[in-house]
Amino acid sequence: MTSHDITLLIVAVCSVLLLILLIVSKLRMHPLLALLVVSICVGAASGLDTTTIVDSIEEGAGKTLGGVGLQVALGAMLGKLLADSGASDQIASAILRRSNKRTLPWFMGAAAFIIGIPMFFEIGLIMLLPLIFSVASKIEKQGNIKGSAFVLIGVPVIAALATMHGMVPPHPGPLVAIAEFKANLGITMVYGIICAIPSAILAGPVYGKFISPRMTVRPDQQLLDQYTAAGVDNGKNLPESDAAPYTAAAIEKPRVSTVTSFVVILLPMLMMLSRALAETVFKNSAMINKITEFVGEPAIALLIGLLVGIILLGYVRGTDAKKLRDSLGASLKPIAGILLIIAGGGAFAKVLVNSHVGDAIIHLSSGFKLSAIAIGWLIAALLSVTTGSATVGIVGATGLLAPLVGSDPSINKELLVVAIGSGSLFFNYANHAGFWLVKESFGMSMGETFKTITIIQSIIGLVGLVMVLLLNLLPHF
Repeated sequence: MTSHDITLLIVAVCSVLLLILLIVSKLRMHPLLALLVVSICVGAASGLDTTTIVDSIEEGAGKTLGGVGLQVALGAMLGKLLADSGASDQIASAILRRSNKRTLPWFMGAAAFIIGIPMFFEIGLIMLLPLIFSVASKIEKQGNIKGSAFVLIGVPVIAALATMHGMVPPHPGPLVAIAEFKANLGITMVYGIICAIPSAILAGPVYGKFISPRMTVRPDQQLLDQYTAAGVDNGKNLPESDAAPYTAAAIEKPRVSTVTSFVVILLPMLMMLSRALAETVFKNSAMINKITEFVGEPAIALLIGLLVGIILLGYVRGTDAKKLRDSLGASLKPIAGILLIIAGGGAFAKVLVNSHVGDAIIHLSSGFKLSAIAIGWLIAALLSVTTGSATVGIVGATGLLAPLVGSDPSINKELLVVAIGSGSLFFNYANHAGFWLVKESFGMSMGETFKTITIIQSIIGLVGLVMVLLLNLLPHF
């Protein structure tokens, strides 16, 4: 390493500290503004001229937003369509149909795992709250459970949704890393799901069974009445036997068929996976690979899935076209801030690249023989913990490691994406929006919220890292 490399590394560290200061101090600067301010400071401190700084910011923001903006928007529309039509509730009810009190946490986690494929953590949790509260109220009314039924049922859902949000595309964080590293989408999805399953199990049903007897959490009665009033008997007719099934009819009146619901929610994922499958199985078939390459693109897969959903969940069921259009339009408003943060993160990453900070990191890692996977996980975790944004954690780590990935073909890019995603989930605390959503929805104290979502996501982050390191020892795709 040269003295210039050391200077650049100091600039990079100071930029991260400045970013943290602007976001979490009394200034409470919006992450987009903080990212832009820090980008300018990094460019100036590293010796870039003003024109290069401006061009880097515009290029980085535009390229990043252009790469994932459509996917995020289409995913939000699809999530809104699934929620409004009742398809998501139908999927959850189908999974719960033959469950009992012992297996309910596992089935709730499975439902959230599937529903979480196209949805943000916050959207998925809000959508599943009626189901969580209805089932938990039934168990609580029966009166033979120790601790909080709401924690027992809610923890697996929180764990599954958080795991999918950080590790598995088409969520925006993994998509940003995939685009920057030029990783294979299908293989990343396979790796992500493999790592997500044990993470969601240990942080969900297993941890939920441990922590629920030690907590007395109960949501506000007014909120319970709002979510459980319709079609819920509050446990009056609940069978006393633990093995008695909780039927879907007792929870939610079906509005769409189960088959249709599963087709719509799984179609985009299957099309994205088809691309990786075709590249592996049909290597010599140019036609098949051209087709799967097209439909396997995230934007195209989500677009097709959304159009199929509009037809099957909207027009076929006689939904008013204007109401459907207004509903889809409304789904874009909550994600506007996320898209802008993504753009700001792209600008920050581009300035770092043009400042040659990445080259300094390459020299540092080659000198100390640091693992790219470990570095990626650690940077993402530190940025996420300190800034309160998993997206900032992923984008920042991706920007710093992009030069290293480009210079070292031995790095498994797909596993690195998953490692960065799992790192961004580590230690979700009071500066994360999800922390407050869980706290207020379940009526928890700060300490109770720490024992749930903070510990849950810390388990997910650590298990995800272990799984990635184990997979990295195996032969790669």
